[in-house]
Amino acid sequence: MNDLLDRLKAEGLTEEQAYKAISVIKDFTKEKFPLFAGAIDKLFDKYKPKEEDFLD
Repeated sequence: MNDLLDRLKAEGLTEEQAYKAISVIKDFTKEKFPLFAGAIDKLFDKYKPKEEDFLD
């Protein structure tokens, strides 16, 4: 399920930037479709960075 992440990185974003972009898209979508917030969270949960990515 890393298709979106891979596509963003192929466009020149770093992994950190790609995760941030996905977070912005998720938040924007939830604002526009608040009734679907739970489903949107579940859909985008797979794009959370791994915790060890931030331990550096």
